[in-house]
Amino acid sequence: MRVVTIHNGHPGLRPDRRAAAALIHTLDTHAGKFLGGCPPGELSLAFLTDAGLARLHADFLDDPGITDVITFAGDPAHGLAGEICVSADAAVRQIYPERSRRASPERSRRGKASKNNFSDELTLYIVHGWLHLAGYDDRAPREKRKMRSAEARALKLLRATGCRPRFRLVK
Repeated sequence: MRVVTIHNGHPGLRPDRRAAAALIHTLDTHAGKFLGGCPPGELSLAFLTDAGLARLHADFLDDPGITDVITFAGDPAHGLAGEICVSADAAVRQIYPERSRRASPERSRRGKASKNNFSDELTLYIVHGWLHLAGYDDRAPREKRKMRSAEARALKLLRATGCRPRFRLVK
């Protein structure tokens, strides 16, 4: 079973670490349905603030804007699958737009207003990052449709297996 390391860099987030790792393991078990899945090796999952993710976005992708998910490929030859970095703040904006003064540039991974709850939205971001590591892309419209289809299949699989992490946000 893959090692999943979890870093919580968001002061108000209380992640269900065990369930988040189980989510990754469930996707790994069904990798054949998703281009063979994420490469082998340790996978890092980081929960960050908007500011933290924006710093990574600026430092590594030369774009200082906010985003919801950034994925870094690892080196399977050295036992590293990659890293999925997600913004808990982006999920808050998505689910509770009335709480945020900042407009949500990412809108929703579905392209419309989200009907998820906070935990479901963060789960979607994790799935999105895992799919990037599996080889999916979402830059061109055709690729984006394939990514959205894979996201929907993955979320359906997670619901069917009862793998639904609960994430809490406290002030």
